[in-house]
Amino acid sequence: MKTIYKIFAAAILLSAIVGTANAQLLERKTLSIEGAHKVIAGAVAYAKKVRAPGGVIAIVDEGGNLMAVERLDGTFAAGANISIGKARTAVLFKRPTKVFEDIIKNGRTAMVALPDAYFTPLQGGIPIVIDGQIVGGVGVSGAASAQQDEELAIAGANVFTTADKATDTQTSKAPVLFFDASQVSTSFSRGAVLVDGANRNYMVHTSRRDKPGLAEVHTLDTDIIYVLEGTATFVTGGAAVEPKEIAANEIRGARIDGGETRLLSKGDVIIVPSNTPHWFKEVSGTFLYYTIKVR
Repeated sequence: MKTIYKIFAAAILLSAIVGTANAQLLERKTLSIEGAHKVIAGAVAYAKKVRAPGGVIAIVDEGGNLMAVERLDGTFAAGANISIGKARTAVLFKRPTKVFEDIIKNGRTAMVALPDAYFTPLQGGIPIVIDGQIVGGVGVSGAASAQQDEELAIAGANVFTTADKATDTQTSKAPVLFFDASQVSTSFSRGAVLVDGANRNYMVHTSRRDKPGLAEVHTLDTDIIYVLEGTATFVTGGAAVEPKEIAANEIRGARIDGGETRLLSKGDVIIVPSNTPHWFKEVSGTFLYYTIKVR
């Protein structure tokens, strides 16, 4: 009987030792080469969807070491090095690189003194997360704009969560956004972007006009307009006169020839599809309206 007790006690002691050892170790997920190429495929698929003019997609592991890189046709030569730097920055600092670009823009220029070897504070780098663990980083450079660089990177990084979203329709991983009346009023007072679209397929503008504007054409965005205050003469369709591309996928013109004219007032909603010329021809007093841009 004593022998049985000794064996039992030894088993308990061994179990405790093993348990203590396991408690000191963490299970970590790693990004495989197959996974890296899956991220690239996700970014390339999105690039084709939005007709991006080019781009280099770079993937690094959790230590910032290069795993894979792919260059799309039409991309400038330096894009490869820049995309690698963005990916490395995103994973080593565990933040999207836009965070650091914004910090520097807001005045903390001392950050540019960090070594270039692991710090590229340019929008377009995103950490790759699996089950809450950062396993690598994806960086994109050479698309139509800095924002599109980031959109391609996000599309690549999201390939591991797509299946989860498809099977778990009850739980949303996107945060609930709330703006109180004071924040909204302040935003309308200057006419501003209330919700940025960097990580989404939509934007919300608290738009304000006190005078007519230029003719506009958004080649990717559909505008959903809801009028809160004032009246305006609004023209849609026709042709923009003297069109100029002021930014990627954004065209402005002096006015519109032809088209359909409407008088917009409080409570009206109008939806302007992408690639449709539109123009605030006349504005009476202060004109406030929400613009929801859907890509």
